[in-house]
Amino acid sequence: MSNQNITILTANGTAASIASTHHAHRVLQNFVLIWLDPNFDESNDDFKNAIQHLKNIIASITIFTDVEQCIDFVSDIEKEKVFLIASGSLGRHLTSCIEIHTWSQLHTIYVLDKNLSTHERWTQTISKIKGVYTQIGTICKVLKVDLEHCDRSLIPISYNGIDPLFMYTQLFKEALLKIEEDDTQSIKEFANFCRLQNDISVDHIDKFEREYHHHSPIWWYTAPYFLSSMLNRGLRLMDVEIILKMGFFIRHLHRDLETLNRENQCTERNETSFEVFRGQGLSLDSFEKMKHTEGGLISFNNFLSTSSDRKVSFMYAQSTAMSNDPNTVGILFVMRTDPGICNKSSIPFAKVANVGYYNDREGEILFATHTIFQINQIKHIQDDQTNKLWEVSLTIVGNDNHDISNLTSYLRKEVHSDYGWLELGEILLRLGETAEAKKLYQILFDKASSNTERRYYNNQLAAVYTMMTDYSKALSSFETSLENAKLALPPNHPDMATSYHNIASVYNCMGKYSKALSFYERSLEIMKIALPSNHPDLATTYNSIGYVFYSMGDYSNALSKYKRSLEIMKIALPSNHPDLATSYNNIGSVYRKMGEYSKALPFYERSLKIMKIALPSNHPDLATPYNNIGSVYRKMGEYSKALASYELSLEIIKNELPPNHPLLASFYENIGGVYNKMGEYSKALVSYELSLEIMKIALPPNHPSLAISSRGNKRTSVLPKYKSTEKYRKLRRTIKKYEKYRKVRRTIKKYRKAQ
Repeated sequence: MSNQNITILTANGTAASIASTHHAHRVLQNFVLIWLDPNFDESNDDFKNAIQHLKNIIASITIFTDVEQCIDFVSDIEKEKVFLIASGSLGRHLTSCIEIHTWSQLHTIYVLDKNLSTHERWTQTISKIKGVYTQIGTICKVLKVDLEHCDRSLIPISYNGIDPLFMYTQLFKEALLKIEEDDTQSIKEFANFCRLQNDISVDHIDKFEREYHHHSPIWWYTAPYFLSSMLNRGLRLMDVEIILKMGFFIRHLHRDLETLNRENQCTERNETSFEVFRGQGLSLDSFEKMKHTEGGLISFNNFLSTSSDRKVSFMYAQSTAMSNDPNTVGILFVMRTDPGICNKSSIPFAKVANVGYYNDREGEILFATHTIFQINQIKHIQDDQTNKLWEVSLTIVGNDNHDISNLTSYLRKEVHSDYGWLELGEILLRLGETAEAKKLYQILFDKASSNTERRYYNNQLAAVYTMMTDYSKALSSFETSLENAKLALPPNHPDMATSYHNIASVYNCMGKYSKALSFYERSLEIMKIALPSNHPDLATTYNSIGYVFYSMGDYSNALSKYKRSLEIMKIALPSNHPDLATSYNNIGSVYRKMGEYSKALPFYERSLKIMKIALPSNHPDLATPYNNIGSVYRKMGEYSKALASYELSLEIIKNELPPNHPLLASFYENIGGVYNKMGEYSKALVSYELSLEIMKIALPPNHPSLAISSRGNKRTSVLPKYKSTEKYRKLRRTIKKYEKYRKVRRTIKKYRKAQ
């Protein structure tokens, strides 16, 4: 099907084929506006005027004249809410093609048609249709309010105690606050970044760049422009690029709040607790999480806007509850705030009504990011107009009053540096944000003024290359660092041990286990001399040596080293530190290889439990315990449980790692093995072939994992059972059309849907 029917209207007024722009286009806001109309004509004056009306509200509009292409586009959207304007005929066709209520990303449909009576009846049967409109101007008025409510509802909230994302965004913010940089240059770079995305009004960007210093950061944050929406989206999704680009604004806004907070304290001297309110929508899934957390903690990971006016907040909650979205409820937060706790925990808040954009319209009180509350009570609000309205009573608590505070404090020490950029780099690596870490370390390396700095940044770049599976660059960089260290440091300096350890790690990844073992043992010798017996670095090295023995099939030695590593970690680390999860996982893997599955499973489950506490939900390391639990279930013959765990691991890893990462090959092979055992040979074949192709790309030709091509053997065992079928022949013809992995994956996805 041709792409000529699809158009994106960007912020600068240009139109382009979606085929050439969609993958480069980056959404910076929480919503996407789509217009579906078979008669759309850019040269038509009516359409031109309609577009101009819409662009006063949202800069970027995606236009379709074909229903199927529209469905494909919306199906790929995961992180934004979709607002759809549809002509009467195509709107009806669209709703007949799919089950609209299952599309959680589709927020609202507005039917635009001059024949009002023709469409009123059928539209009333679909809850997500707001109504039938004859004029685009009427839709614009309704759309503006709906977008504001959507933005207000999509703020980053953590439940079930404190989400790991809270911890990492907190550390990230602390590092950003340490950084001092050229504000003028930062503002210019941010404005240029926004212009490139075509997702924000150019007039608004120009105004921001031109007049930024004419107003306070609080004024900009509360203004109806793009700052608050974009920042909250970045914090909600932990979008590192957005957070880095807005780092200067986060610093300015936080300091502005601190200053205003001090001024308020001096003038009011009021230390008694008080109530503030916030009305918003919440998805049913989030609301269920909140109900299960009643009595526990909830954290707001954004700059939290509240009001001293209960009526205003109730209005927001009520209007959201009355919306056409059946998967959303209205929430009125009633927040009991204690200034003493806020001051003790360095949680600045301030009345911003007189300095904000709206000048006392809502009695707004703004809190800094990462404010934590206890959920006291959740109760239903009786209302004549809706039954989807709830009141949630909260009480503010200090940052030290939660389960993860010890781990946060420990990690804060691990990444600590007087130089904010170094802290930022360490956090990026821990988050698995290798591309952003690479950019940062390359900039710092180029700016370095001493050999010590250059050696450090070179090491960090090598670590990034290792994570990106570029082992030749990693090895070269680590070897350069070692040679420089030999010239500058005594032979038993701890940094020498680190250099040997890093080189060993690369050899380990390359499958050169004897070389890896030699460098690890040299590192361990130095550490035993230079470090205390319970130092975490010793535990790391014992663990690494254990992994080499494990890879060589020497399981008794592997188990011994792993257990020694675990002993040290239990002494040196908090009980929910990610390294402990790795240690439990590794011991589980040895028991699995030894066939002791009942011993392996609890170690894997313990590992997963810690990782869920310590890591963000999409962190690539979470894939490992899911994968290993799947392997145990597979060995125990519980194939449905195995497949469920394997698919969870694959879903995490394919979204976070490059498409040719060796871990992906391993996970596809495992899934293929389960399908093979279940007799689903077509699916097994697909998984094995994907695994083999990735391994050929990712690993050197002489890597042990490719020796005798174990994956090829497994593939061959499946072929006789499947090769003669028509499905196989069709699939092979399809696969041959594509050379790149991602295209193959899309084809396989379509094939699976057809089964």
